[in-house]
This record gives sequence, structure tokens and C-alpha cells, in this order.
Amino acid sequence: MLTDDEDWAPFLFVIKYTENGGIRMELKEKVKNLPSSPGVYLMKDSRAQIIYVGKAKNLKNRVRSYFQNSQSHSQKIIKLKASLKDFDYILTDTEFEAFMLECQLIREIKPIFNRMMKSPQAYIYIGIQMDDSYQRIEICSTPDKPNNLYFGPYTSKHTVERALQGIKNFYKISCSTPSKKNNPCLNYSLGLCIGVCMGGTALDQYNDSINKIIGLLEGKDTSLLEIFERRMIEASETFEFEEAVKYRDMLESIHSLLNKEKVIEFAESDKNLVVIESLTDRIFKLFLIKKNNVLFSKKYQWSEVETLREAIKTTVLTTFKTKNETSAKKINKDEIDAAQIIYSYLKGSNSRYLIISEQMLDLEYTTDLDAELMKLLTYRETNS
Repeated sequence: MLTDDEDWAPFLFVIKYTENGGIRMELKEKVKNLPSSPGVYLMKDSRAQIIYVGKAKNLKNRVRSYFQNSQSHSQKIIKLKASLKDFDYILTDTEFEAFMLECQLIREIKPIFNRMMKSPQAYIYIGIQMDDSYQRIEICSTPDKPNNLYFGPYTSKHTVERALQGIKNFYKISCSTPSKKNNPCLNYSLGLCIGVCMGGTALDQYNDSINKIIGLLEGKDTSLLEIFERRMIEASETFEFEEAVKYRDMLESIHSLLNKEKVIEFAESDKNLVVIESLTDRIFKLFLIKKNNVLFSKKYQWSEVETLREAIKTTVLTTFKTKNETSAKKINKDEIDAAQIIYSYLKGSNSRYLIISEQMLDLEYTTDLDAELMKLLTYRETNS
């Protein structure tokens, strides 16, 4: 993923134990010597097997927290500490690289405690059956029906369930026996079903609601969010706090789904991205990113802008032309974590980026590329 292998040379710290398994005082001294830099740490058990991989903006503070007695530690952290016998760490130049490296190592190594701390049903989809008069909406783990419309993958089943149930309750489309006609279901008597089970015009109303839900998940129709926000405020003003909390939680869940869809859409657009992040007043790091992959990374010194532009231009053309055979396709559940990291990084304040169109990679249009790179590099000067 990240190309400079020497940057990832791990530094090993052996953790000494007494006969009864207690940590010696020397260990705390070693932890104190850890750098306050971004990086990834790899926890090992007595057989030198990596049992947990984590990332940190400040390695010293993060790793030290494992060796402090804290009432806030979960049972899984307590079990991890009991199994911990050794650790390595890998320094990175930026927090972004620490996130990406952690993601890569977890995917490759699959440490037991990382798996324990993530739900086995972590990646799910919202599926809508589109080839029938009754457009059923459901949660599924695999988008395997070609005629269905899918949204996702999402990383929290609980969030999806809470959002979807709130939406269904609002539109009253939670019919428990949709296949039966002229026979009201239990949810109809509870006011949660508009009467699909009764036949008639209710089916048209139901499918209209499904279309509104599709519009919401596509980010085209956010009127439901406005209604929920208004009801939350009204409930709060009349001291109906439980009702206000209900709408607040539903809003948070729906916003989470919409944000994930933005991440997926961004990744599937398969854009060529040039990103720079300042490390110091004199040094910055360049990243070339496509979809959910960092294709190139290198540190540069701020120098004469024309010289920098030419060097970066050559790298951009070489890298993206080489990788230009990558075809746009649906992002899968194994790629969503890296896509989320990249999306969040680009939307943050630590970096500047530009999108390189396929046309700019054509030698006939390199003047456009020159102009865009110049804007990216001179932004530092105009905003310093």
C-alpha cells in the first residue's frame, strides 16, 4: 500500500515479566521512551503471535494507556492486557498513514482481539426488491440478487436496524403479513401498517413510501430528516424528553447511513487524487490515491514551486497512467474501511487535494495539469 518499506521497519520492545506474571517496573520506563509520533502498534502473546493491531496519533500516550489501571477498561481490553507479552511498533509520518496501515495489517493478519472487538456481522446491506408489485425492503449480508437495489455495505447492524425501523414506523410500512389480502395484520391494529394486508390503494401508497426511502438513501430527498428534526425540537420544548431522544437517535442513525453512502459513492467514482499534507514548515508529504488505495507516497521539501511542480507532475503522469486500467466497480465490504479512512482524511483540515481528470493525463492537456498543481502548491504561500 505505502511504498517506502524502510519507513515501516518495526522497533521491538521486549516486555519483561516476573514469575507470577506481573509487569516489571523496567517496562514502564521503556514505554516512557516511546516516541510521541503517529504509528501502529502490534501486541503479541507468549508465542510471539500478533493478537491485536492498533493505531495512534501519539504512540507513547496510546500504548501507555494499556499499562495503567483504569476502571474504564472494557472486559476485552482487560483480557488483551492479560495475554500481552510483547509488542512492536511502526512509525508513520502522518496519522492518516497510521489509519491506513492499521487497516491493511488487520485485513492481512486478522488478529484475534481485533476480530473480538468487531461484530462478526459487521458488514450488511439494505436491499429493496424491485421486480415485484410489493417492493420489500430488508437487511441482508450479501448483495446477491441482481434485480434488487442495494445500499451499503454498512459497518453497524444496530445503526441500520434503528434507522430502518424508525423510517418504517414513520411511513407505517411495517406490515407483518403483506402476502395476505383482506385480513388486517397485528401491526395494522398497532398503527404501524397502512393496510397493505387489506389490499386496495394501500399498496400504491406503500410503494410510494419505498420510493421516498430510496430518494432518502440516495441523498436526493431529505424531507424526512427535516420532519424528524422538527418533531425532536417540538418534543423537547414540551418536555417530552424520551420522545425527543427517540428522534435524536433516529436522526443520528440515518445521518450515519447517508454519510456511508457518500463514502461509497466517492470511492466508486474511481477518481485520481493528488494530496499533500504539511509535516513541518519545510517538509510536506505527497500522496497519490485512487479508489481506496494509496498508490504513491513521498516526502518533499518546500522549494522553488516550478521545480516541485515538474517533479510531482512527472510522478502523477507515471503513476496514474500505469494504474489507468482500473475499472470502476462496486466497492465490496473488504474495501469499505479503507475508503472511509480516505474520505474522512480528505474532508478533514490536515490536507489539501485535487482531482486529476483522465483528460489531464493526456499529453495534449498537460497545461491544465500544470495549472491545477500550481494552485495546490501555491495555496500554502497564499494562506500562510
